[in-house]
Amino acid sequence: MTEIQAAPVPVDGNGAHCAVEHQLGVLLRRSRALSAELGRVVHPELEPGAYGLLVRIGEVAPARSSDLATYFCVGKATISRQLKVLEGLGLIGREPDPLDGRAHLLNLTDEGRVKLGRARTARQERYHAMLAAWPEEDVRSLAQMLARFNALTDTPGDT
Repeated sequence: MTEIQAAPVPVDGNGAHCAVEHQLGVLLRRSRALSAELGRVVHPELEPGAYGLLVRIGEVAPARSSDLATYFCVGKATISRQLKVLEGLGLIGREPDPLDGRAHLLNLTDEGRVKLGRARTARQERYHAMLAAWPEEDVRSLAQMLARFNALTDTPGDT
């Protein structure tokens, strides 16, 4: 998949910052496409946005829907709709929150854990193949720089 790389137009003489913005845009578009593809590995009916939600539940389970809404910066109604789809597909389950009778805790089902594991393995294998020609030090440096950048975007709901 080759994307035409137009030269970014610097704003206020910030060419380096503009280049970062442009490259992040390319990365995010491609990442969304990959997430959609991997979501179909989990289940053919899984919506692209629900793949990230499933990953997050796997990372922090048991999870509360309100915490997920905060993490993804979306409304509770949006999260609720996506959770119903995941539950309907048999990928997550709910149980009452013992600390708050009004809330539920979300976990991956056994099926959800297996299918998500398969998709994550496929994703890791894809990145490994893409970066195979890079020296290990460059791969580590990329991971460190991405972590540093991601830390700039942390929200109170992040863990």
